Amino acid sequence: MQESEELTEIRRAVRALCEEFPGEYWRDKDRTRDYPAEFVDALTRSGFLAALIPEEFGGSGLKLDAASVIMEEIQASGCNGGAAHAQMYIMNTLLRYGSDAQKAEYLPKIANGELRLQAFGVSEPTSGTDTLSLKTRATKDGDEYVINGQKIWTSRAEHSDLMLLLARTTPREEVEKRTEGLSIFLVDMREVVGKGMTIKPIRTMMNHSSCEVFFDDMRIPAGALIGEEGKGFRYILSGMNAERVLIAAECIGDAKWFIEKAKGYANEREVFGRPIGQNQGVQFPIARCYAQMRAAELMVHHAADVYDQGGNAGEEANMAKLLASEASWAAADMCVQTLGGFGFAEEYDVERKFREARLYTVAPISTNLILSYLSEHVLGLPRSY
Repeated sequence: MQESEELTEIRRAVRALCEEFPGEYWRDKDRTRDYPAEFVDALTRSGFLAALIPEEFGGSGLKLDAASVIMEEIQASGCNGGAAHAQMYIMNTLLRYGSDAQKAEYLPKIANGELRLQAFGVSEPTSGTDTLSLKTRATKDGDEYVINGQKIWTSRAEHSDLMLLLARTTPREEVEKRTEGLSIFLVDMREVVGKGMTIKPIRTMMNHSSCEVFFDDMRIPAGALIGEEGKGFRYILSGMNAERVLIAAECIGDAKWFIEKAKGYANEREVFGRPIGQNQGVQFPIARCYAQMRAAELMVHHAADVYDQGGNAGEEANMAKLLASEASWAAADMCVQTLGGFGFAEEYDVERKFREARLYTVAPISTNLILSYLSEHVLGLPRSY
């Protein structure tokens, strides 16, 4: 696959930035559970987190394929894009459905780093991936909305200034279709934390700053509504396709990192007087993971292209996420097996990346939900849920 000169140059620039944040930096952040603010600031200053923002608002005006390359190279360099990737995919909802006033108010400040858009309030404890069953309510009261409810797995909420929030504005029993009556809001968290919004961190096996967020009579201006009331679910679907493509690109980067790590070790490690990489029992798993990664990589680029052309990328984005997450996890398992005991040693970074890679077969959207989507919407099989 021949890559454009522009994308190749983006790869070089991202790789150069990531070299300033070696394994020691990430091990320290992982050990202390600190947010990698320095890394995120560097990505912001470089313009990478504003890749999708139009030039008129201070961004780079790039397409999803370029954003995918950015996220892939971050992971392939051994860094962790999870600290910042939401700003990439949340952006699409604001770009496509936000008002001119909202874009003018927020996009330049997001582009220059004055505001951070990292929090995506969708999942809830009782609904999970059954988004249409969410219970968080937004009730119109004059020129404000009053919001009550709870979100979970809202990563980076503690480190974000803005939240994209999905809430029900019309009760389910009053709408004809389950997809109706949900609305999207762009919440200025600086105004509501401690004033109707409470954030509680959740400790997890990887340092993604996951949180629970509680809304108790939280008041936001009516102008925080994105698009038309009641059409929020439709709005976030295209954003979720972008999310899946970008996460899939991260998985490709992870797979490349694991393969390079295993290859290097297999060439250097000698047992019984010869490199372990000379043994087919070591060679073949690495080669298989490489083939699996390359196939998934093609699907990711295809999905990004469909999205950039304005098509409905639901099928392609879901398949890209499925194949790339499985390729990444297979490469992670292979890498640990290749390094043996050293795969568990913190200083090799494998155990950290191993934990990070495991997430993406579960979230965002699990493998089983992707298979259900493909079964119903692509293959025409009966709905299973």
